[in-house]
Amino acid sequence: MRYYLLSLLTLLLFTSSLFSQTLDPIKWKASIEKETEDVFILTFKAKLDKGWHLYSQNEAESDEIAPTPTEFSYNNTPETYVLLGETIEPKGIEKYDNIFEMEVKYFEEKVTFTQRIKRIDKNLDTVKAEVFFSVCDDERCLAPQAIEFDISLTGTAIENKGDLASITEEDRNKSEALFIDVKGKEVYPSEQVEKKSYLNIFVLGFLGGLIALLTPCVFPMIPLTVSFFTKSAKDKKKGLFNAVLYGLFIFAIYVLLSLPFHLLDSVDPEILNNISTNVTLNIVFFIIFIVFAISFFGYFEITLPASWSNKMDSKATSVGGVLGVFFMALTLALVSFSCTGPILGSLLGGSLSSDGGAMQLSFGMGGFGLALALPFALFALFPNWLNSLPKSGGWLNTVKVVLGFIELALAFKFLSNADLVEHWGILKREIFIGIWIIIGIGMVLYLFGIIRFPHDSALQKLSKARKTLGVLTLAFVIYLLPGLTNTAYANLKLLSGFPPPLFYSIYKKEAHGPLGLNAYTDFEEGVKAAKLQNKPIMIDFTGWACVNCRKMEEQVWSNPEIIEILKNKYVLISLYVDDREDLSENDQFKFLKSDGRVKNIKTIGDKWATFQTLNFQNNSQPYYVLLDTDMNLLNRTTAYTPDVSEYLKWLQTGLVNHKAK
Repeated sequence: MRYYLLSLLTLLLFTSSLFSQTLDPIKWKASIEKETEDVFILTFKAKLDKGWHLYSQNEAESDEIAPTPTEFSYNNTPETYVLLGETIEPKGIEKYDNIFEMEVKYFEEKVTFTQRIKRIDKNLDTVKAEVFFSVCDDERCLAPQAIEFDISLTGTAIENKGDLASITEEDRNKSEALFIDVKGKEVYPSEQVEKKSYLNIFVLGFLGGLIALLTPCVFPMIPLTVSFFTKSAKDKKKGLFNAVLYGLFIFAIYVLLSLPFHLLDSVDPEILNNISTNVTLNIVFFIIFIVFAISFFGYFEITLPASWSNKMDSKATSVGGVLGVFFMALTLALVSFSCTGPILGSLLGGSLSSDGGAMQLSFGMGGFGLALALPFALFALFPNWLNSLPKSGGWLNTVKVVLGFIELALAFKFLSNADLVEHWGILKREIFIGIWIIIGIGMVLYLFGIIRFPHDSALQKLSKARKTLGVLTLAFVIYLLPGLTNTAYANLKLLSGFPPPLFYSIYKKEAHGPLGLNAYTDFEEGVKAAKLQNKPIMIDFTGWACVNCRKMEEQVWSNPEIIEILKNKYVLISLYVDDREDLSENDQFKFLKSDGRVKNIKTIGDKWATFQTLNFQNNSQPYYVLLDTDMNLLNRTTAYTPDVSEYLKWLQTGLVNHKAK
């Protein structure tokens, strides 16, 4: 009877998988090549779907958050065959990962591993090999799995799917126990997560350009340049045309500045990330930004060689026409560098540290150039608007000094990158936030006229703008204060990605659950607790090597309303699908998969990964399920959801449905 139940369960899993989200983004093939009479080369080739990557063999093992390394194991003994050296892998892609707090190495699209062996037993005709691995994309990771190969020394290699005859009655019983008969799947289908666009970086670039307009290097140029075009042209239409063309050239120049990074990106898609995480370059950026900040404070000026701008200016005068307008735009870009350079540097640094850096940089530079170009075109079309512009004066220097404080704060981000890579421990999260608080206090004192810098004139009266910005800065400093504490409110989600990770802390963090939550790591124990407390269940399919699981915890779960719900309204069950700890011998078993393969359930991760796939036809993480204790779904299942309000509504809907039931 039990055998038929297991067969029926397997059939149900197979048919439901036709409509499931179970992913299989990697295919393995093994082959063998004879080098000499007794020396052979084993080759393992992996082909990955676009966007997925496989981690290196050389990733460090860790009890904390760490990637799952690819591992090869062989059935060699001194009497049968020996391994000649280690399994060789290609160069791959290397970059620093802020979530893992370490350098990671991975492969994309295609990767080949090789292992040389020497046969000792002349009668040996087959060797066995196993590869253990996990794959991830930008939104999820799949549970680690193992694939075995039987490789004939005559040149054939087949995947070992396991021995069906080896499955015992006890294996079938334990396999059945994994099935929980979830009800309501037809009512609550799972939901896909949409990809992000480049709109955000374009808007940030545009805002950066607007800020640059308010600096002493650019703002005075607006009325002068517009007046030049409108008055020097032979007719009004020609003047308007030249002014608009001038704005278009400004936009084009800044976009063109990003093109070399596309060339770098095409040579190596990860080169920009490698640049951004290079320790030496991050320290150089730190020093450069400190210098920029001191310059903005008025202690010295940073300018490009005067000969460059003079040459461009003379070209604009001598050439004339459309080409002359282009050289005028280029002259503005060179002359205004002392004010725009630091802002562009911030844009560059932010783009390099993000996925798709070159394209993001182009969108950011496009936004920056558009913001600079618009005033010249608009004021040329509507010259009367020039009368509404405020006059140049001390307020321009105030803008520049405020930018100096911002540059100073950003400088420590680069130092933090280097600190994280090298594990120096000098800029733990709370120390980093403390430095920002000190910088913020300095900016508040400046805005209220308590401290002054070299080019500041004596303040007769505080303007409304300075008062408003001072109050806003003080509010930001107050917002930073909880970041110095060891509480659930220390996350500072508005700054997510800027300070070091939550776990890179001067405080000793609790490890039994994310954000100090009480999380059960065994499903059966969690269900018992939910029955006793009469609460619904949230299953959190997660992993130690799951980047987006950490992002959800730090950026979404940390919301006060969400963390209150998870703490008091649900029983949280966090199941780690990549946990390598062995199950006790009594709990280990063989599971018959829907495709006829036999999977050995040896570790905690094996058990919960199979549990997820079997009951929810999904094998990616993070993955969240709301259930009552009778295994009724309380809402659709969901995955990576960076929108806090959407995730909160999802949790609240589950509570409403639980109360109704």
